[in-house]
Amino acid sequence: MIQFLRRRFSILCILTAIAALSSPGALSLGQPRYVSDILGNGALTLFDPGRSAMLDVDPDDYPGVVRAAHDLQADLERVTGAAPHFVNDKDLAHGEVVLIGTVSKSKIIDQLVREHKLDVSQIAGKWEATLVQVVEKPMPGVSRALVIAGSDKRGAIFGIYDLSEQIGVSPWCWWADVPVVHKDALYVTPGRYVQGEPAVKYRGIFLNDEAPALTGWVHATYGGYNHMFYERVFELLLRLKANYLWPAMWNSAFNEDDPENARLADEYGIVMGTSHHEPMLRAQQEWKRHGTGPWDYSANSEVLDKFWSEGIERNKNFESTITLGMRGDGDMPMTEGENISLLEKIVSDQRKILDEHMTPTLASGPKVWALYKEVQAYYEKGMRVPDDVTLLWCDDNWGNIRRLPTTEERKRSGGAGIYYHFDYVGGPRNYKWINTNPIAKVWEQMNLALAYGATRIWVVNVGDLKPMEFPIEYFLTLARDPERWGKDQTPEFTRLWAEREFGAAHANEIAELVTRYTQFNGRRKPELLDTDTFSLVNYREADRVEADWKALLSKTEALHKLLPAEQQDAYFELVLHPIKASAIVNELYIAAGRNRLYARQGRADANDFAAQARALFQSDAEITNEYNHVLAKGKWNHMMDQTHLGYTYWQEPPLNVMPAVAEVQPAAEPRMGLDVEGSSGIFGPMQLTFDSYQRQSRFIDIFNRGKGSFRFDVKASDPWILLSATNGEVSKAERLLVSVDWKKAPAGRAHGEIAITQADGSTAKIRIMAFYPETPDRETVDGFVEGDGYVSMEAEHYTHATNAGEVHWDRIPEYGATLSGMSIFPVTATSVVAPQPTATLEYRMYLFDQGTYNLQAIIGPTLNFVPGRGLRLTVALDDQEPQMIDTLARNTDKDWEKVVGDGVRRVETALNVEQPGYHTLKIGMVDPGIVLEKLVLISAPLKPSYLGPPESFHGAIASGR
Repeated sequence: MIQFLRRRFSILCILTAIAALSSPGALSLGQPRYVSDILGNGALTLFDPGRSAMLDVDPDDYPGVVRAAHDLQADLERVTGAAPHFVNDKDLAHGEVVLIGTVSKSKIIDQLVREHKLDVSQIAGKWEATLVQVVEKPMPGVSRALVIAGSDKRGAIFGIYDLSEQIGVSPWCWWADVPVVHKDALYVTPGRYVQGEPAVKYRGIFLNDEAPALTGWVHATYGGYNHMFYERVFELLLRLKANYLWPAMWNSAFNEDDPENARLADEYGIVMGTSHHEPMLRAQQEWKRHGTGPWDYSANSEVLDKFWSEGIERNKNFESTITLGMRGDGDMPMTEGENISLLEKIVSDQRKILDEHMTPTLASGPKVWALYKEVQAYYEKGMRVPDDVTLLWCDDNWGNIRRLPTTEERKRSGGAGIYYHFDYVGGPRNYKWINTNPIAKVWEQMNLALAYGATRIWVVNVGDLKPMEFPIEYFLTLARDPERWGKDQTPEFTRLWAEREFGAAHANEIAELVTRYTQFNGRRKPELLDTDTFSLVNYREADRVEADWKALLSKTEALHKLLPAEQQDAYFELVLHPIKASAIVNELYIAAGRNRLYARQGRADANDFAAQARALFQSDAEITNEYNHVLAKGKWNHMMDQTHLGYTYWQEPPLNVMPAVAEVQPAAEPRMGLDVEGSSGIFGPMQLTFDSYQRQSRFIDIFNRGKGSFRFDVKASDPWILLSATNGEVSKAERLLVSVDWKKAPAGRAHGEIAITQADGSTAKIRIMAFYPETPDRETVDGFVEGDGYVSMEAEHYTHATNAGEVHWDRIPEYGATLSGMSIFPVTATSVVAPQPTATLEYRMYLFDQGTYNLQAIIGPTLNFVPGRGLRLTVALDDQEPQMIDTLARNTDKDWEKVVGDGVRRVETALNVEQPGYHTLKIGMVDPGIVLEKLVLISAPLKPSYLGPPESFHGAIASGR
């Protein structure tokens, strides 16, 4: 396993009162709680009625530390109603005090160290490390002090904001209107709390694709991207213990639009960078405003060198990362003929410019080469930069990392980082509107980055910032402390996040709501939805998707009514709006799809679904208006301006456009029509099949093609055919449910029929086929059973697993479109080929046929992130020779577009089944990195659907889930 920086918590004394801590309104996620509103043994008083601890900060400490300490003062007043006294002179401090400072910068902290009252050996010389400790009699007149000591400026600042979070102030108190819960008293449990170095050194966000939403809000609120706006962003990042920002750049220039922007970023403690295509601290807009000649180094190097030199000179004393290299103007590929040697010259000349303007601050910041899109190909073809340059590897813009460092590349002094996306403008479709990022997927990809040594920089494109609050915090928290937040802790993270924002009473429910909506949005981004995305014909897929969203929204709205008024805005922003808005869009496309299908069938109720689609389209406009104009008294006006309905190609529509619907003119007289489950109601067999393992319930829609109503009668040919009704009246449509009474059904294959007669009209007959084999016994069956011509298996429902030493398959909870994922750990395992033993998953099943079956493996969209290695696995049935399957054998641009659009990759191979009976499907590891979601073994052509057939009936399975 490669080595990477690790964050550690150390609690070096017994926390005698920890069990007595009450649940605060907010808490530092995953960290020990050291603040309580209940007085415990030996506790230090931050506040109780009539007294509060002073705040003492050396005035000669970093201005950013002093500023953050004033934020703490304000936060204590928010929580208690009383502002503590703030002093800058240790001689004025008395009683119980909060002492804040930076090691080797704060005279107070250094004096405590010299007098052996404070041991900072665990943090001294470290990057962004923090010590929080109660110290007895630290100095004359002070009985006790809560000492917050930072190894450096940000270490102290993070310690300050950690205390703010512990007392009940969420990092999202301003950006998501999370209320502060009043406390009558605040106490600190004696102890020593150390937060070590972060795993990832530079952790931040990129405000990108920011028009129309963020830009509209910024201009309406602040008049532009000035320091008043950015101070809000800087504070948020520091409260989230992040340190890095790529500023908005579509129509703004961070350094030029407001000179205070850069100065204040440095004062706050934020490291500034520029995006992957803006070299040398110059914004794209600066070139558009001031550049002369072409953006072409081969033809205009003198002008470009001067342009870049000015940017470096301007910012040389501000903590920054320096983007090197060059893309075409406007984030486009360089023109034909620009080659590797030219790019190497560009980087070399940029390095000379840096040398000419070098300062200690400039020397300390990373020099970054972003290997974005075609730039990665230049690297693969041999282009190289000096070893001290950080290689910033990128995902495919859809959350799948394209490349990670090899063993040799991990030795480079500049290290490596990742540029990741929660938002994107480009093909196959923009996704900018709403959060569609399940954190299980984020964990799976960023865990690869950690394991393969890409730990220098993590920066994520977050679009407008809102509404990406939840995945932003997860991404930044994971970057800081990945050991605390492994794959099995993602549900815990969501629960603790919900508890911090809304309290413990409903935390589990809210966590489930957030998990489900991100899973549902992750399986198909709203911008990619269409009227035929989910099948209206097969597996009741559209019905199930619609029911999922309706059930989720019902729970969300019910909980909304239980929350106090002060939590309503935050709940709307973080939970209710993303769920309700997403539900509306999904239901809108399904309603429009039903309308079109029903119109083709000639159903009178087609018009009802046209009306429903129009109503949902209006609901979408209404919830957008509520966010922009009603929420928090209009605080977030324009933040939901992003269009999201009516895409016809990759670029967003200028206005939301309702999906087209059709109107029908019903016949003058009532006329019966039938829609039999599994057919379109237009063509296809009028039959229903059942088997004794799946024990299906099937439907027949009896609909009216005309005006008025008609009565109908239903008769079954045999007593084992069960009907939900034997007669009724149809005005628009009625659904008849059909099932089988298996106590009465004959063994083997049985045939019957249902006759449906319109009163004084025609009769239609539907064939019924029931399969009731004697073997295997349903109560004792071992594994899965074939039904409807397939065996569908969730990957985690294996019947046996075999490890190969430490290499094993393990579950990633909440991953993927349907249930979870199974992947290989450790993710750095060496590839294995026969005859070497390998880790395998086995799926026991009973098949009723023989001959050629088709296996469809549904896997995550992970890419082959190690050069020269694929994403391969082996497939075998029983003791047959394993087949090696290259999951990326088909990986054209068109294939990739389908994979990222679907959120999964489907890989198929043929298997020979020699005879009916029990069989064992074996999936073997060849390369790590594959995430297996689902397996479908098919004996007959599979009916088209988006999510695939529901899981087949199974008996006991080894995973126990």
